[in-house]
Amino acid sequence: MGVETTVASAPAAGDQGDQAALKKNRIQVSNTKKPLFFYVNLAKRYIQQHNEVELSALGMAITTVVTIAEILKNNGLVVEKKVLTSTVGMKDENKGSVVQKAKIEIVLGKSDKFDTLMNAANNHNVAPETTPKDPKDKE
Repeated sequence: MGVETTVASAPAAGDQGDQAALKKNRIQVSNTKKPLFFYVNLAKRYIQQHNEVELSALGMAITTVVTIAEILKNNGLVVEKKVLTSTVGMKDENKGSVVQKAKIEIVLGKSDKFDTLMNAANNHNVAPETTPKDPKDKE
């Protein structure tokens, strides 16, 4: 599955803006391709760019999506907007039959504290290199 931008079906006449935003801010999570914090950091970047992110997963990757959402929520970066669950029919390559898989989609929006928290984190990470060292300080 991996991280990829999915193309939604053709937008309705007055719907183009919403559909374009959904295509650009969806992360499809796999529990085998990338480490957890790759997705957490990618979600932060998408929220900075689009003010919200949609995380989606199938089957066993659902727990990974829930973990990502909880990390972002517990750090005060996002608010949960929507959680959708469903089942989708997928063709089993080995058997050739259609198998039902669980699917989850979680839409997270930027929290009021997002920019403040991100700036604090960025400044904290940058500060040691940019602060001139006092020659009297011993390491």
